[in-house]
Amino acid sequence: MDKLIHLILLSGLVSIPGSLEENIKLKGTATQSSTYSTWAAKHAIDGVRNGADPDDVTYCSGTGYQSNPWWRLDLQDTYNIMTVLITSRSDCCATQTNRAEIRIGNSLENNGNNNPRCAIISDLLVDHTITYSCNEMEGRYVNLYMPGSTSHLVLCEVEVYGKRQIKVFLRLKFSSTVYVGAMRDMILNKLQSALGSHISDFNLSWTQLPKKEKQIQENGGSCVKGAA
Repeated sequence: MDKLIHLILLSGLVSIPGSLEENIKLKGTATQSSTYSTWAAKHAIDGVRNGADPDDVTYCSGTGYQSNPWWRLDLQDTYNIMTVLITSRSDCCATQTNRAEIRIGNSLENNGNNNPRCAIISDLLVDHTITYSCNEMEGRYVNLYMPGSTSHLVLCEVEVYGKRQIKVFLRLKFSSTVYVGAMRDMILNKLQSALGSHISDFNLSWTQLPKKEKQIQENGGSCVKGAA
């Protein structure tokens, strides 16, 4: 009986969980709509929650007094964002952070401020950190944006936790006495189950459905291209 040699191409998407010990925002770069004095955007991702001291602005970012101020973090890759933590100033002026919207996505339209909204910051007190759940929103950019406001936007720390997406491709080649195209869903489910015991959040999909690429006789005869 002839054996059919099947070439199967699949793609898989793996989400690798982050942890509280690995703050993914520390791997990114920050920018903002303007800068007040030396209150640079990068100060909000320096890993230090200390609020602003009037004589020491090392720890906070701050825009100039302007309409629609914004701050943006570029994570350099796409993540599923779980939570965002915001820390306010320790000396005063929680209103410079309250009302800001947390927006997450992959677009830079309107400087990234048109991306979907996770939350609106409210009830943030002086010298306080508050956590917002973003339910695995996907995005490379995390924005803090105050639409319709004329104000400074001050952030003493922005912490972002989530899962990074890695896309992998599998190329499988095996022999069978039957055409596997009719059993593609069963094959996919079995592979999914086997891989899932080693890798979490692994999803497979076909990039090319199984087909009879070659037909080879058992005695090592010549190859004949089969029908799809």
